Parts: sequence; C-alpha cells; structure tokens
Amino acid sequence: MRVNFTVNGRAETADDVWEGESLLYVLRERVGLPGSKNACEQGECGSCTVYLDGLPVCACLVAAGQVEGREVRTVEGLADGDRLDPLQEAFVECGAVQCGFCTPGLIVQAHDLLERVPEPSDPEIREALAGNLCRCTGYEKILDAVRLAAARKAAR
Repeated sequence: MRVNFTVNGRAETADDVWEGESLLYVLRERVGLPGSKNACEQGECGSCTVYLDGLPVCACLVAAGQVEGREVRTVEGLADGDRLDPLQEAFVECGAVQCGFCTPGLIVQAHDLLERVPEPSDPEIREALAGNLCRCTGYEKILDAVRLAAARKAAR
C-alpha cells in the first residue's frame, strides 16, 4: 500500500508498505529520520515517541497505514533548521544525554509537557515522563533540563 502523510512539515509518500509495518519503521527506514529509537517495540520504553496530529504517541505501536493524511512531528522536527529547540539545548547543557537512546522520546514528551504546562512542578514533570525509560542518567539531569527549559521559556 502507499501511505501519504506529512512529516515535520514536509509531504512524504511511503510505497509498498506492508500491513504490519509500524510508523517507527517508516520514519527510520523509509523516510530517513533515525531520531526516534527502536528499543522495545511494545510501547513500554517511550524511545520512539513522536507527535501524531499534535499528540505524543509511541511510533512502534502505530501501524503505518494509520498515518494516511495525517501529520507527524519527530524529534528532528522540533529544531528550527540548524537551531535546536530550547529544550534540546537544555538537555545538552545539563548533561541529560548519555547513551542517547531514550533522549528523543524524552525530549518529545517533555516538549509536549512544556506546551501544555509552561511551568511544571517536579511531580508534573515526573508524571509526564513516567512512560519514558532511561537506564543511564538516573533522571536527575533530565529533570534539570526540563526545569531549565521551563525557566527560560518563562523568562521570555
């Protein structure tokens, strides 16, 4: 089947998509956007989180055919050209990136939180990121990055 959708503001077409193919596979292997990571393939780790029509979803759980005519935004789409999103910058500054496997999903999920709750409390941050697993950081630097991005956003 052919799937037509928008990715990061650009029209995309994926041809010869098979029935069981996931959005994650299409993004990584057909569209060339490797930011979303393939870890659990069961929606348990959050590494593949992307926006689908403005809502965060695990791309591994979305059948590619379900995105026909819809809009997808990946971690790559948060940046403005070569300029990182302020949240991405905060992750770098705070050392919240270690192995990097969980980072794309954490950034998309935290980005969604900051869009909805500009100045989240620590419990709100923890709740928003509860579906994203990280084995390296211990989460404190991730929380620091979200706090920093929120503070900078509030100061603007």
